[in-house]
Formats: sequence, C-alpha cells, structure tokens
Amino acid sequence: MTKPLLRPAHASEEAFMRDCAKQAYEKYIPRIGKRPAPMMTDFGAATASDQASILEQDGHAVGYAVAYLKRDAFFVENIAILPGAQGTGLGRFMMAALEAQARSKGARAIELYTNAAMHENLDFYASLGFEQTDRQVQDGFDRVFFRKEL
Repeated sequence: MTKPLLRPAHASEEAFMRDCAKQAYEKYIPRIGKRPAPMMTDFGAATASDQASILEQDGHAVGYAVAYLKRDAFFVENIAILPGAQGTGLGRFMMAALEAQARSKGARAIELYTNAAMHENLDFYASLGFEQTDRQVQDGFDRVFFRKEL
C-alpha cells in the first residue's frame, strides 16, 4: 500500500464525491430522521472554488473533504470516506493533511461541526484534540461545533 494523498478535486470527480457522501452518510438517516447535510453539498461549487479535495489510496479515490479559510480559521465543512476504507486510519490522515493546509494558509485554528446523532464523530474529533465550543440547532440539524487551535 502506498501512502495516502489528499489533493485538489477536479470537476470530473463531482459524481464520486456525491456517491461517497451517499455511501458514508446514509447510515445516519434513521438516527437523524432525514438526509444529513453533507449529502446535499453542492460539489460543483466546492470544486470550482477550490474548496474540495480528494483522498487517494493506491491511486484510487476513497474519500473527499470540503474545507476553506473562514475568518481566522480553516473551516472543514465536511469529510467522507467510503465505508470499505473506514477504520483504516484514513480519517486521521485526512484531518492531519487538512491541518497542514490550514497552517499553510495562515489559519490560527480549525473549526468544524458534526451532527449530535453522529456520536462516533464526537469521539473522533475529541481524540484529535478538538474542543467542543457550542451546540445549536441550525437548518433543522442538531449540530455540535468544535475548534482546534493551531
């Protein structure tokens, strides 16, 4: 196995990102009662504005990230990894790569949110050093907000 790579997404990969989001997030529909927000991302706009990245393993796309500079922080709007590649350390790799991007852009922190019903994510982000900063219902979703100082 080669080292994973997080690289800019191409417009031709929008369909992959939509499918990856569907596969990664559909398990949460029963918990949330509707499609999670990442399943409704405008990947065309994210790609056109250079906010989308593709995670590759052994030359194959296995995940994606949508992230951008927002005020003094690098905001991770959403990430997803194909179910067959989850649990292999790729999520940690992707978050470390996003942290490196944040530093290179001069961000002082990384911010993100996840749905409260995605309890696995709450533990995951805490294990990476993120601190919970808020919890709000936005757009009908119960969101937990996190920040990690760089």
